[in-house]
Amino acid sequence: MMGPAHSLSGAAAWLGVGAAAAATGHSMPWPVLLVGALICAGAALAPDLDHKAATISRSFGPLSRGLCEIVDKLSYAVYKSTRKQGDPRRSGGHRTLTHTWLWAVLIGAGSSAAAISGGRWAVLAILFVHMVLAIEGLLWRAARGSSSDVLVWLLAATSAWILAGVLDKPGNGSHWLFTEPGQAYLWLGLPIVLGAIVHDIGDALTVSGCPILWPIPVGRKRWYPVGPPKIMRFRAGSWVELKVLMPAFMLLGGVGCAAALNFI
Repeated sequence: MMGPAHSLSGAAAWLGVGAAAAATGHSMPWPVLLVGALICAGAALAPDLDHKAATISRSFGPLSRGLCEIVDKLSYAVYKSTRKQGDPRRSGGHRTLTHTWLWAVLIGAGSSAAAISGGRWAVLAILFVHMVLAIEGLLWRAARGSSSDVLVWLLAATSAWILAGVLDKPGNGSHWLFTEPGQAYLWLGLPIVLGAIVHDIGDALTVSGCPILWPIPVGRKRWYPVGPPKIMRFRAGSWVELKVLMPAFMLLGGVGCAAALNFI
């Protein structure tokens, strides 16, 4: 999938979680619903950190481009060292390590740990990074070009500061779901895990599939490309993605938001 579809699917997924939480009596305060949707939209781009041409590679200038190169080489090294006889040879690390359930869980857990141990500045950093990615994903064409990078960063920094201030107010969600002392913002890892998983599921629908299950082996492959029957797959950027899936994500997100806020 392309960046906008990934981000839309991430936001829709978190809004769906909000609807489910409301149905089970654990309603999200509206700031958690909003911030979680934006984080999930940004996190749904993050697995492409192994791809030098992806949206995330240009989101933070030379820093993200350099990081993408490192992650690509790391992913390729992990692939080569763990592949089984049935796994094909490849020349790069795209759609390997960062496209697995294990990576999603580790990144989410690490973010939650950072939010708890690092305090407000760690929370602001997590929000800033994901706000940048959400803007880049949801406003894909408007945010393209080096001339707009500074504006995106300023908008993301301002949004992160304002949203963190809103969440810090009593009852607004810093302790949503985890209420014990010292557990403020522990929930921040949840939309990050969800965004990564949703990204992987979206890629699994495309022609190449996605090795979501690694390191669990399937037959003669450890990097088994999970996906539906080939007749049901599509190419990234095709009309199926643009004309069917993206409108569906927007509709499902709207319904999920209404249900999460008890409007329906």
